[in-house]
Amino acid sequence: VCPLHLRRIAGQVMTSQELADLILENSDYYAKYGGGVTFSGGEPLLQAEFLLERGKNTEAALLRDYVQQIQWNDATNREGHAAKVYFNALFGMDFSRSQDCPINAALNYGYSLMLSAINREIVMNGYITQLGLFHDNMFNQFNLGSDLMESYRVLVDRKVCEMRPIEFEHEQKMKLVALLNEEIIMEGKHFVILNAIKQYVKSVFDALNESDIAQLSFYSYEL
Repeated sequence: VCPLHLRRIAGQVMTSQELADLILENSDYYAKYGGGVTFSGGEPLLQAEFLLERGKNTEAALLRDYVQQIQWNDATNREGHAAKVYFNALFGMDFSRSQDCPINAALNYGYSLMLSAINREIVMNGYITQLGLFHDNMFNQFNLGSDLMESYRVLVDRKVCEMRPIEFEHEQKMKLVALLNEEIIMEGKHFVILNAIKQYVKSVFDALNESDIAQLSFYSYEL
């Protein structure tokens, strides 16, 4: 806290419904000027669940602590710190996402498949992929897809952990392509991932258009 009161923490606590209403109220402005809304914290929660599944209780607890520490616009980069803890817990302390290695090649390929599937559904619903909520890079043609795919990244992480590739060739690529036809649970029913993505993306637009957060459909982590 600044003793001269020259700086102050700004912001307010809002429910998800209040936030959705505010976004809708300003949606014309965002569309006209290419703006958006910054969200953070959701991905580390899913990552923490996966770490718990793998018996990494200490690291999972640390990720949850980071979520509680996230500030407005993630000023202290808690999500970045969480990502480092997460990937080191999965692939070893020497692992870095910047390395040129089969594991990173597999992760990147899997993420690209998920992004492509989500972008297709965005366009099928009559929206464009460039205008995102959190992602707003002018050089990224898939900002909205990048936003919506975050909750599906952990499914790729799970598959790559199972594979532990020492090379990344056609066989490994086909295993990741097959991931899209594996089953997950959404609203008590079994869906292949491609169909779950279809329902999920539509539910996001329904929730925004109807200003009703209850319209959102997410998959259950218990696979």
